[in-house]
Amino acid sequence: MYARATASTGADGHHLRVLLLTVKLLLAPAFVVGASLTARRHGPRVGGLVGALPVVAGPILLVYALAHGSGFAARAAAGTLLGLISLTAFVVVYARLAGRVPWPAGLLCGWLAFALGTLLFSTLAVPTGVSLALACAAFALGLALLPPALAAPAAAAPPPAWDLPLRAACALTLVLALTAIAGWLGPQLSGLLAPFPIIASVLATFTHTQRGVPELRRLLRGLLSGFGAFALFCFVLAVALRPLGTAAAFALACTAAVLVQSALVAHATRSGTAVEVAG
Repeated sequence: MYARATASTGADGHHLRVLLLTVKLLLAPAFVVGASLTARRHGPRVGGLVGALPVVAGPILLVYALAHGSGFAARAAAGTLLGLISLTAFVVVYARLAGRVPWPAGLLCGWLAFALGTLLFSTLAVPTGVSLALACAAFALGLALLPPALAAPAAAAPPPAWDLPLRAACALTLVLALTAIAGWLGPQLSGLLAPFPIIASVLATFTHTQRGVPELRRLLRGLLSGFGAFALFCFVLAVALRPLGTAAAFALACTAAVLVQSALVAHATRSGTAVEVAG
């Protein structure tokens, strides 16, 4: 029932759809590369903070707003808040299995944890404020459940030339798979799927295989620490899209998320938490 798009016709509508598709496909690979380079320069925890920005879910929600209306997008953003709990489950499961099972098995178990969370929340109707509170509680619990990175950071060999292109290609593949099915499933389920761990999966698996478990845990701790800004972005959209409209609501949500994440990155860089031993 939600599959039909609004009456955006003619040349302007076609150009808008092309622009949205371009932005949607380029943002995730670009941020995977940016977060990877940040992690190399400032440490995996800061790279995780950068990777936690809603650069996949944000464009998806924008497409929902333009194609299906602000009401659909607002309900999807509220669903995305609950989806962040499923994303937290992915982070915790992958972190706790790292070093115990091969990384493909850990990745599949993390995706399964996300899928189970999505299935659970798809059956519930939760007020937006309660969803925000539950998400924040999940972040705090997730940080408590993450194992510490006890080993000191190890010197890593320079990554091969194909490393960044392959990371970007993996992110692009996951975005294409997600957006092929999202938007046809109703606002809540579409929102629950929007935070699927695309960037998290790429950053985690490459860090795990190239830098080892301690650096992976630092990355995931930074990623989980940054989900608060992601949640704030979704909450602002959920409450502001209807009264303010698409442009103003997205501008406000992006500003809030970037300000919060910039403060966290600045603090982590100054205090040296990117290279702390205790995790």
